[in-house]
Amino acid sequence: MTVMHTSSPARPQTGCPAETATREDLCAAPPRRHPRPDGQDRYTISEVVAFTGLTAHTLRWYERIGLMDHIDRSHTGQRRYTNRDLDWLDLVGKLRLTGMPVADMVRYAQLVREGDTTYEERRELLESTRRDVLTRISELQDTLAVLDRKISFYADAGGARETERTR
Repeated sequence: MTVMHTSSPARPQTGCPAETATREDLCAAPPRRHPRPDGQDRYTISEVVAFTGLTAHTLRWYERIGLMDHIDRSHTGQRRYTNRDLDWLDLVGKLRLTGMPVADMVRYAQLVREGDTTYEERRELLESTRRDVLTRISELQDTLAVLDRKISFYADAGGARETERTR
C-alpha cells in the first residue's frame, strides 16, 4: 500500500491522512522529522551520520546501489545532503525495520524515480511487505505469550518456595 499524505494549502501538513485536493507521496515528506537545525537544507556526510546513526560507508553504498538519488556535491566534491534526502533515509530506515530485502528497497526507489505511473507497483510491493510484517508480528505475539507464561510460572514457583521457607 502506498501511503499518501493529503493536505490543503490552508492547513499545515501533520502527517495525518485527510481528504483534500492535494496528494503527496510520503516517501518525499514523511511526518516524522530528524532533529535538524531550522532553516538549513544542506548537510555534510558527517552531519547526516550524526542525524541518522548510519555510517558514511552505508550512505555511500546506498547511493552506489541506487537506493538513494544522486547526491549533490559542493564545488570541492563533498556530498551535500538535503532535508528531502534525510526524509528518504528515514523511510529507508522504516523499510529496513520491516525486514524488506535491499533489492526490494532498491526496486521501490527506482519506482519512485519513475513517477506517478508506478503507484500500483509500489502499492503491491508495500502490501507484500505489510503482509510479511503482520506475519512476523503474529509470530512475536505467540513468542511473547510463551515468555509471559514462563515468567509467571517462575514467579509463582519462586513465591511458593519463599512461602515454604518462612513457615
